[in-house]
Amino acid sequence: MKKNIVPFVGFILGVALIVWSITSSGNLTSFVDVPSLIITLGGSFSALLISYPLKTLKKIPSMVKNLMMDPNKDYGKLIEGFSEYSRKARSQGILSIEGDLKDEDNELVVTGLQMVIDGMDPENIQEILDIKIDNIEKRHREGQEIFFKWGELAPAFGMIGTLIGLIIMLGELDDPSAIGVGMATALLTTLYGSFMANLVFLPIATNLKLQTDKEMQMCEMITEGILAIQAGQNPRIIEQKLRSYLPDDNKEEVSEESGQLQREEQ
Repeated sequence: MKKNIVPFVGFILGVALIVWSITSSGNLTSFVDVPSLIITLGGSFSALLISYPLKTLKKIPSMVKNLMMDPNKDYGKLIEGFSEYSRKARSQGILSIEGDLKDEDNELVVTGLQMVIDGMDPENIQEILDIKIDNIEKRHREGQEIFFKWGELAPAFGMIGTLIGLIIMLGELDDPSAIGVGMATALLTTLYGSFMANLVFLPIATNLKLQTDKEMQMCEMITEGILAIQAGQNPRIIEQKLRSYLPDDNKEEVSEESGQLQREEQ
């Protein structure tokens, strides 16, 4: 899968704009407060520990790593692969493609075609593939839910930190000179919570949702291709069926890739 640096660039750009807005009219050091950061980040993560099993939260680093992967799937390769499997199955028999599955890197394709080779009924193949796809989706949705929840919790704990700061400040009203400083410190936790939610957690959740949607689209294409091969349909019909799942921009890309592959074969 290709690397995708756009999320990283977006984060750096967002931080740079905020830092620029602060330094253009104020002092950056006045916006740094370690206790406020601990309340916001540590408190929200503590709430996540209560909400989700530890084994699920251990996957957060790998979820963030997936953020740097290109969500655009290689539809052209998938369609070309099913066309080749179909041609070979029709000309040499379905058993002829079993050896090719060793080089197939998509687990769902391997599972589905192996069931076709084993002679399973289409209804059973569909049912098993649906169960596998549901499990894939549930696994992917976990990451989205964690970051969406974190995006909700961070501003809430920012507000908790602000209330704590205000209570402490109100307890020291005998020193009017400390009110301004105390108010600024109290508001920092709200700033931290909004920053983390809107520039970190919620964008990550949205990106993971996009990747899951594309993954589910590819799973639907795979199921359609497997059942079409099982039914012995013409390779051109299979190709057209799979193309119908693609948005218009992806159709153009796949057409260009298919044309290039054909020229290379010639």
